[in-house]
Amino acid sequence: MNENKCDALKIENQACFPLYACSREVIKCFTPYLTQMDLTYTQYITMMVLWEKQSVTAKELGERLYLDSGTLTPLLKKLESKGVITRKRSQEDERNLIVTITEAGAALKETAVALQDEMEQCIQLPEEEKEMLYHLLNKALAGCGHK
Repeated sequence: MNENKCDALKIENQACFPLYACSREVIKCFTPYLTQMDLTYTQYITMMVLWEKQSVTAKELGERLYLDSGTLTPLLKKLESKGVITRKRSQEDERNLIVTITEAGAALKETAVALQDEMEQCIQLPEEEKEMLYHLLNKALAGCGHK
């Protein structure tokens, strides 16, 4: 086999590897702060959507967070058992599950805001580079077929 073709398989030649490793490291950095809120990272990003929207369909939530129903369903059940969200079927269309933030869930936003400065330190880049990274990652997501 041609050695040049095999070079493409070296981990240092894969853009996906530092993306994967960085994601894991940032989430690991966030964990002590999220523990104070009794949330996992995935629960945290779910709450971020609900802090913004207050009520969404499970389908919209899954699309917004790039989560399939197999991941989303147990996640929502766990958040409901913590008392930070409610889930109920839409009266207009029972196929739609409506996820709504509770008062306790809304109160967590204050803790998240208080911890935001510390969590921001998990990505040690100047603000301009953080914005560039955000833009490039969203461009990469769009290239993967996501909007």
